[in-house]
Amino acid sequence: MVLIGVERGDTTVQADRLLDRLLSYRVFPDQEGRMNLNLRQAGGELLLVSQFTLVADTSKGNRPGFSTAAGPETGRKLFDHVLARARAELGGCECGEFGAHMQVSLINDGPVTFQLRVAPDA
Repeated sequence: MVLIGVERGDTTVQADRLLDRLLSYRVFPDQEGRMNLNLRQAGGELLLVSQFTLVADTSKGNRPGFSTAAGPETGRKLFDHVLARARAELGGCECGEFGAHMQVSLINDGPVTFQLRVAPDA
C-alpha cells in the first residue's frame, strides 16, 4: 500500500520519479530474508491511496496546517498520472477513490514503513 500526498509545486516529472522509485525500491525479502527485492521481483501488487494529510504542517500549534498541500485539481491530476503509469507498467494497480472518506485496512508485516520523497524539479 502506498499513501500519496501531493504538495504545491509538484509536477508530473516528480510523479514519474516517485513511481520509478516505488517500482525499483528494494524492500522485499530475498531467499535469505534480506530486503533485496523490488516489487516486480517479489511478485507484489500495488495499492495507491491519495492522502493529502501526509503533507500537513505539524511543526507548531495544536492543529495541522494544509497550506503546503496541492489543491484538489492538481492533486487529482498527479495522482491519476501515477495511477495510469503504474497500471501501464505493472499490468494493473488498485486504488482508493480520490478525495473520498475511506476506511482502508493495512496489516503491516514487520516494523518497516518508508517515506519516499523526490527532489524538486532541477
